[in-house]
Amino acid sequence: AWITLCCVSNEVGGDLISNARWSGVRIADVLAEVGVHNDADAVLSTSEDGWTCGTPLAALTDDRNALLAVAMNGEPLTPEHGFPVRMVVPGLYGYVSATKWVVDLEVTRFSDFSAFWTDRGWSQDGPVKTQSRIDVPRAGADLAAGDVAIGGIAWAQHTGIAKVEVRVDDGEWADATLGADPSIDTWVQWSHVWSATGGEHDISVRATDTSGYTQTSALADVVPDGATGWHTINVDVSST
Repeated sequence: AWITLCCVSNEVGGDLISNARWSGVRIADVLAEVGVHNDADAVLSTSEDGWTCGTPLAALTDDRNALLAVAMNGEPLTPEHGFPVRMVVPGLYGYVSATKWVVDLEVTRFSDFSAFWTDRGWSQDGPVKTQSRIDVPRAGADLAAGDVAIGGIAWAQHTGIAKVEVRVDDGEWADATLGADPSIDTWVQWSHVWSATGGEHDISVRATDTSGYTQTSALADVVPDGATGWHTINVDVSST
């Protein structure tokens, strides 16, 4: 399954995000085989190095491809990516879902344990927030007047991106063109052509997901449950 993973520490415009094709066993199938108590609401996973992670049970038993993954991009996992087996859960930040070197899964309740990062002030559930990023041009770029290609990525794992908009300075929002995406669990590339005029300009991007939610402009830190805000860059356009 093609799945985009994002770190909760990813700041607005950050690069702590990646896309890959993961192969493995659906966690829902494993849990169905062993049976789950009716009052359970979480799975506590433990890594070979003792790291712990609490994941909402609902995210492991619904229709998403939550996996015990053994391969990435058609190749066996490398040690740094979690060999021999790791968890991959679309739509959740890694600190509540991406346990590497998994040695144990315990079906339990959130009230009965504290995991590594939630014990340090991070939120319990960790859903990935709808976000977008400008990749070209780079911040601070010197550009020539005329048509300028603006592009980047947007993501709303397990929800999907419906629309991406671009704004220059305080102008109107303009719809960007969306590229193809393998599934709602991956990022989507977007592009827009801007007729650039001379001077310094701010370029902003925002995304709307398929639930109808549009990114907020309010800037929030990554703690306790992920950053928010519009990614904005400044460029200088030559008038000659």
